[in-house]
Amino acid sequence: MGLTAYLDKGASLGRDAPCLVMGPTTLTYGDVQDHSHAVARALARSGVRAGDKVGILSGNDPVAFATVFGISRRGAVWCPINPRNSASENAELLDLFDCVALFHSRAYAPMVAEMDLPQVTTTVCLDELDDWLAEGSEFDDAGSGETVMIVGTGGTTGRPKGVQLTDRNIETMTALALMGYPFEGRPVYLAMAPLTHAAGVLCFPVLSLGGRIVVMPAPDVGGFLSLVEEHGVTHTFLPPTLIYMLLAHEQLESTDLSSLQCFWYGAAPMSPARLEQALRDIGPVMAQLFGQSEAPMFVSMLSPRDHFLPDGSVAVQRLASAGRPGPLVTVGIMASDGSLLPGGERGEIVVRSSLVMAGYYKNPEATAEASEHGWHHTGDIGYLDEDGFLFIVDRAKDMVITGGFNVYSAEVEQALMAHTAVRDCGVVGLPDEKWGERVVAVVQLQPGATISGEELRAFVKERIGSVKAPKQVEFWPDLPRSTVGKILKTDIRAQLLR
Repeated sequence: MGLTAYLDKGASLGRDAPCLVMGPTTLTYGDVQDHSHAVARALARSGVRAGDKVGILSGNDPVAFATVFGISRRGAVWCPINPRNSASENAELLDLFDCVALFHSRAYAPMVAEMDLPQVTTTVCLDELDDWLAEGSEFDDAGSGETVMIVGTGGTTGRPKGVQLTDRNIETMTALALMGYPFEGRPVYLAMAPLTHAAGVLCFPVLSLGGRIVVMPAPDVGGFLSLVEEHGVTHTFLPPTLIYMLLAHEQLESTDLSSLQCFWYGAAPMSPARLEQALRDIGPVMAQLFGQSEAPMFVSMLSPRDHFLPDGSVAVQRLASAGRPGPLVTVGIMASDGSLLPGGERGEIVVRSSLVMAGYYKNPEATAEASEHGWHHTGDIGYLDEDGFLFIVDRAKDMVITGGFNVYSAEVEQALMAHTAVRDCGVVGLPDEKWGERVVAVVQLQPGATISGEELRAFVKERIGSVKAPKQVEFWPDLPRSTVGKILKTDIRAQLLR
């Protein structure tokens, strides 16, 4: 199954049904199918062959996403390019992926003009597609090769890598979504997060059911709430940072959210205290997902019903978990020597599944490292409890060793987030002559809130002890974040060391 299979399945349920919607623009399933054929013909005329790599550089846009299916119908490989990267970073990605063609929106034409792209022989502005499409020629549908998309890793720890995702990876991901979460009737999915990331691949299960995808061009919490009510949205995804903003928004209480069936959250840990608030203020529809580019979306899942006990009360102890491993996924906890650890013991989270990538593009060394001992290594530290729930303690690289003790930054962050004055935070380790490393917290306060660093330190100390309490607390008006809402600890650390 290539990516077009999800579109074509949805179209088989009615070509006239709305598929992609943004503002006054609606593309039906028939429109998107026809567009995909036209793009595929034009790519063939331009010399793009099955297996060639094609980039798309655009914000959230229905035409850009519809073009993905034209790339796939040609049998080429979709390479989403992050518009928030610099020109040099995106040029590096396009070179790394061996892209021969690039679609871009007019807004990013200046960025494209800055790039030196000797391998790219076809460059097309998405706002000027009509003439280019009109010159397409007939071709035999190439279908799909094994690799259907290549996703760039963040590159925060060195040169980025290209994650090769196959048709089987996406099929497994889609099956896990449909097996693990509620889907009643034709879903209406609201995409505010970038379609280049999680919000994009979550569209495939929605399309397979003939659902409607409502696209937001830019993050806007008030607009998000209005669209939920206007379109009767059933499914959506936001990272915790944006959910925190949603919970504080004055429009939340007056918005009708009764249509929601499944509100996914993920990409970063969510504060259990805020999650409990979301279950109360948004509704019993919150649904966690844990995955990574190399094993997309559904390594483990916490469905809406899993947030509650049989008696209907909130399952408080589970709120800090990432749910149970999916039914098509095996999760283990591994020691540094490659042995698997028993329940309750902490080690690296490793995965076996058809969900796991084919490997890093043209990087056999990194692929071998990530698949050592026959398991995919996530780089996350965690444990499995006696009921099979997975708890993620921290990223291995974010652990702070202070005075000989291991301190997991995520645990400190959860303690800080339990304070009502804290809107968001990031915890890092900095060099310290006495302790080796000291725990440092950078805190963003709620609007109008005031609290001292000493008060916050005492608050954390009371909950998790003095060793884990931050030695230093800084207050910043905002925190550096990635496009999917993850706090960039490398940027925090770099600023603190200046």
